[in-house]
Amino acid sequence: MRRITCQADVDADAAVLADKYPQFAKAYGMTGQLPLRLRQDGFEELMSTIVSQQVSVASAKAIWQRLVDAQLHTESAVCAATDDELRACGLSRPKVKYVRALAEARIDFDALRNASTDEVITVLTQVKGVGRWTAEIYAKFSLGHADVFAANDLALQEAAKILFELDTRPNEKQMRAMAADWAPYRSVAARLLWAYYRVEKTREGIR
Repeated sequence: MRRITCQADVDADAAVLADKYPQFAKAYGMTGQLPLRLRQDGFEELMSTIVSQQVSVASAKAIWQRLVDAQLHTESAVCAATDDELRACGLSRPKVKYVRALAEARIDFDALRNASTDEVITVLTQVKGVGRWTAEIYAKFSLGHADVFAANDLALQEAAKILFELDTRPNEKQMRAMAADWAPYRSVAARLLWAYYRVEKTREGIR
């Protein structure tokens, strides 16, 4: 399985997409070089993704920092903590359940490093609070999988609507079918659409 491991990998895949698709060439000309965006893998990274769900970036950073300061960001610490201790750091009641479910799942993160994308998604989505989007983001950015596309991401859907001049924003099923044509470069296609979406938001004055 091919992986994105460095900036040169991103640049190479972006060049292929721009060469094959006029729309991506247009977007790439507007965005410039795309970010690598690789992260660490393991429990803490996945937990931080759960913490970030449905809250602003600033709120997520603040909550995560409180968890780190309280030393409640490791698998063993979460298992040993009380609900009140976790909630005192800013976690909602549902997210307390989600991070506890993740800690209690005892996922073999080392084994996931050699797993296929489908295997990663299957393992992670068995945990309450970890949906397909979260699993795909983990595979893409923590494990470096080169052909992953989070089709239910609203920003990707909206970017595709604008860039490909669609009448309506594609739903998850439509987006997944559309992205199938971009294999095996879908991870960089997603990076390009996210970057393009940010450019379009700035141009339209949307904040």
